[in-house]
Amino acid sequence: MPRVVRSTIIDAPVERLWAVLRDFNGHESWHPIVAKSTIERGYPSDKIGCIRRFTMQDGAELREQLLALSDLEMTFSYCLLETPIPLFNYVAHVRLLPVTDGNRSFWHWEGRFTTPAGRETELADLVGNEVYSNGIAAVRQLPELAS
Repeated sequence: MPRVVRSTIIDAPVERLWAVLRDFNGHESWHPIVAKSTIERGYPSDKIGCIRRFTMQDGAELREQLLALSDLEMTFSYCLLETPIPLFNYVAHVRLLPVTDGNRSFWHWEGRFTTPAGRETELADLVGNEVYSNGIAAVRQLPELAS
Protein backbone atom coordinates (compact mmCIF):
# COMPACT_ATOMS: atom_id res chain seq x y z
CA MET A 1 0.00 0.00 0.00
CA PRO A 2 1.70 3.22 -1.11
CA ARG A 3 2.01 6.02 1.41
CA VAL A 4 2.66 9.43 -0.09
CA VAL A 5 3.77 12.30 2.14
CA ARG A 6 4.63 15.87 1.33
CA SER A 7 5.38 18.45 4.00
CA THR A 8 6.65 21.97 3.90
CA ILE A 9 6.94 25.28 5.68
CA ILE A 10 4.74 28.08 4.34
CA ASP A 11 5.73 31.68 5.07
CA ALA A 12 2.32 32.70 6.40
CA PRO A 13 0.58 32.51 9.77
CA VAL A 14 -1.13 29.16 10.32
CA GLU A 15 -4.56 30.81 10.73
CA ARG A 16 -4.33 32.33 7.24
CA LEU A 17 -3.25 29.05 5.68
CA TRP A 18 -6.03 27.18 7.51
CA ALA A 19 -8.60 29.69 6.21
CA VAL A 20 -7.60 28.67 2.67
CA LEU A 21 -7.28 24.90 3.15
CA ARG A 22 -10.26 24.19 5.43
CA ASP A 23 -12.70 25.02 2.60
CA PHE A 24 -13.19 21.52 1.19
CA ASN A 25 -14.57 23.07 -1.99
CA GLY A 26 -11.98 25.84 -2.28
CA HIS A 27 -9.32 23.93 -4.20
CA GLU A 28 -10.71 25.12 -7.54
CA SER A 29 -9.44 28.59 -6.64
CA TRP A 30 -5.85 27.50 -6.02
CA HIS A 31 -5.04 24.01 -7.35
CA PRO A 32 -3.81 24.10 -10.97
CA ILE A 33 -5.31 20.71 -11.93
CA VAL A 34 -8.85 21.54 -10.73
CA ALA A 35 -11.09 23.30 -13.24
CA LYS A 36 -14.42 23.30 -11.40
CA SER A 37 -15.73 22.00 -8.09
CA THR A 38 -19.12 21.82 -6.36
CA ILE A 39 -20.41 20.30 -3.15
CA GLU A 40 -23.25 17.89 -3.85
CA ARG A 41 -26.73 18.50 -2.41
CA GLY A 42 -25.83 22.09 -1.56
CA TYR A 43 -24.21 21.07 1.73
CA PRO A 44 -21.70 23.43 3.33
CA SER A 45 -18.10 22.59 2.50
CA ASP A 46 -17.25 21.93 6.14
CA LYS A 47 -20.06 19.43 6.82
CA ILE A 48 -18.57 16.05 7.68
CA GLY A 49 -19.74 13.62 5.01
CA CYS A 50 -20.18 16.24 2.28
CA ILE A 51 -19.06 15.20 -1.18
CA ARG A 52 -17.18 17.38 -3.62
CA ARG A 53 -17.48 16.60 -7.29
CA PHE A 54 -14.81 18.22 -9.36
CA THR A 55 -13.60 18.34 -12.90
CA MET A 56 -9.91 18.38 -13.61
CA GLN A 57 -8.30 20.46 -16.33
CA ASP A 58 -8.13 17.35 -18.56
CA GLY A 59 -11.91 16.80 -18.19
CA ALA A 60 -11.71 13.87 -15.75
CA GLU A 61 -14.27 13.89 -12.95
CA LEU A 62 -13.65 12.85 -9.36
CA ARG A 63 -15.73 12.63 -6.19
CA GLU A 64 -14.24 12.93 -2.73
CA GLN A 65 -15.88 12.82 0.69
CA LEU A 66 -14.91 14.85 3.76
CA LEU A 67 -14.34 12.36 6.59
CA ALA A 68 -13.17 14.64 9.40
CA LEU A 69 -12.43 18.30 10.01
CA SER A 70 -11.10 19.92 13.17
CA ASP A 71 -10.63 23.67 13.48
CA LEU A 72 -9.02 23.15 16.89
CA GLU A 73 -6.35 20.79 15.50
CA MET A 74 -6.31 22.33 12.00
CA THR A 75 -6.73 18.94 10.34
CA PHE A 76 -9.02 17.33 7.84
CA SER A 77 -9.30 13.93 6.18
CA TYR A 78 -11.03 12.85 2.99
CA CYS A 79 -11.40 9.82 0.76
CA LEU A 80 -11.84 9.22 -2.95
CA LEU A 81 -15.22 7.82 -3.91
CA GLU A 82 -14.91 7.88 -7.71
CA THR A 83 -11.93 8.48 -9.96
CA PRO A 84 -10.80 7.39 -13.42
CA ILE A 85 -7.34 6.84 -11.93
CA PRO A 86 -6.89 3.36 -10.41
CA LEU A 87 -6.43 4.52 -6.82
CA PHE A 88 -8.38 2.30 -4.45
CA ASN A 89 -9.09 2.81 -0.75
CA TYR A 90 -7.54 6.28 -1.03
CA VAL A 91 -7.62 8.28 2.21
CA ALA A 92 -5.74 11.55 2.71
CA HIS A 93 -4.99 13.69 5.75
CA VAL A 94 -3.97 17.34 5.95
CA ARG A 95 -2.51 18.81 9.12
CA LEU A 96 -1.23 22.29 9.88
CA LEU A 97 0.91 23.36 12.82
CA PRO A 98 2.21 26.78 13.77
CA VAL A 99 5.93 27.41 13.38
CA THR A 100 6.69 30.10 15.91
CA ASP A 101 10.06 30.92 14.37
CA GLY A 102 8.93 33.64 11.99
CA ASN A 103 5.16 33.09 12.39
CA ARG A 104 5.07 30.45 9.66
CA SER A 105 3.10 27.24 9.07
CA PHE A 106 4.02 23.58 8.84
CA TRP A 107 1.84 21.73 6.30
CA HIS A 108 1.70 17.93 6.23
CA TRP A 109 -0.30 16.23 3.43
CA GLU A 110 -0.42 12.44 3.41
CA GLY A 111 -2.33 9.81 1.48
CA ARG A 112 -2.53 6.02 1.45
CA PHE A 113 -4.12 3.87 -1.21
CA THR A 114 -3.89 0.62 -3.10
CA THR A 115 -3.24 0.25 -6.81
CA PRO A 116 -3.18 -2.45 -9.46
CA ALA A 117 -0.07 -4.61 -9.07
CA GLY A 118 3.02 -3.04 -10.61
CA ARG A 119 1.63 0.54 -10.68
CA GLU A 120 2.50 1.53 -7.12
CA THR A 121 5.46 3.76 -7.97
CA GLU A 122 3.80 5.38 -10.98
CA LEU A 123 0.64 6.29 -9.07
CA ALA A 124 2.49 7.34 -5.91
CA ASP A 125 4.53 9.74 -8.06
CA LEU A 126 1.35 11.06 -9.68
CA VAL A 127 -0.28 11.77 -6.31
CA GLY A 128 2.88 13.13 -4.72
CA ASN A 129 3.93 15.39 -7.55
CA GLU A 130 0.85 16.32 -9.59
CA VAL A 131 -1.53 16.62 -6.65
CA TYR A 132 0.41 17.37 -3.48
CA SER A 133 3.58 19.16 -4.64
CA ASN A 134 1.83 21.18 -7.35
CA GLY A 135 -0.93 22.10 -4.90
CA ILE A 136 1.57 23.26 -2.30
CA ALA A 137 3.45 25.31 -4.91
CA ALA A 138 0.20 26.98 -6.01
CA VAL A 139 -0.84 27.84 -2.45
CA ARG A 140 2.55 29.50 -1.87
CA GLN A 141 1.63 32.02 -4.60
CA LEU A 142 -1.73 33.07 -3.14
CA PRO A 143 -1.87 36.80 -2.41
CA GLU A 144 -3.92 36.24 0.78
CA LEU A 145 -0.91 34.46 2.30
CA ALA A 146 1.53 37.25 1.57
CA SER A 147 2.83 38.93 4.70
